[in-house]
Amino acid sequence: MLSIGLGFVEQVADIAIRAGAEIMRIYGTDFAVETKADASPVTEADKAAEELILHSIRVGLTDAYPIVSEEHFSQGDVPEVSGSAFWLVDPLDGTKEFISRNGEFTVNIALIEHGTPVLGVVHCPAIKETYWGSAGGVFSRIGDDAPTAISCRAAPTGGMTAYVSRSHATPEVDGFLADFKIAHKVSAGSSLKFCRIAAGQADIYPRMGRTMEWDTAAAHAVLKFAGGIVQGIDGATLRYGKPGFENPHFVAAGPGVLPGNT
Repeated sequence: MLSIGLGFVEQVADIAIRAGAEIMRIYGTDFAVETKADASPVTEADKAAEELILHSIRVGLTDAYPIVSEEHFSQGDVPEVSGSAFWLVDPLDGTKEFISRNGEFTVNIALIEHGTPVLGVVHCPAIKETYWGSAGGVFSRIGDDAPTAISCRAAPTGGMTAYVSRSHATPEVDGFLADFKIAHKVSAGSSLKFCRIAAGQADIYPRMGRTMEWDTAAAHAVLKFAGGIVQGIDGATLRYGKPGFENPHFVAAGPGVLPGNT
């Protein structure tokens, strides 16, 4: 198993924060929006943040592991990752939120070993929130405050708080949540939804739509080390390095929320 020290995790967090600064530099400009082959949008910010992250990992951190990143993947740059640890990078998760300028977008960097995330950093530059998780602990930092250890909460007896996707809501999500006692439902963008559960501010987030592994891996690590779980609708824990790097429908939740998970 990889030995990941706190200093290593902090270096990854610093890379994500610097990528976030690059994103915010472009955020206030009249940036152009392009459409990729899969009909999803991409901007100069996606590309600039990705190049900063890839260079910073390979040159400033380590070149020991291959990197699967969203924009390079869309251009056919897909490294072989079977049998090795590898990085999963989404330089700007929530591009639609970035384009609409609602602030709900993140930088996601994860390290995967044996199909599971062993390190994850999620940085939301517009609201200055950063989350990171590994076997050494899971933390959040709000603005310039000192890092704070976080953990999932027990599901409230009066009803849970559910997060749903702002840009990808589906009737299937409402149907899934009908089986739970939900007191509040909140719409939000990007992987920040996982982090809200990890920080004890929410309890469940189902996603019944297409996502890719780089969308979820970093936040999966944060939630996992905070005591939560991310699993397919079939109950199997979400795995990484799958052919095509596409996720099944899944649900993220705190402990005790899903049947069979305590």
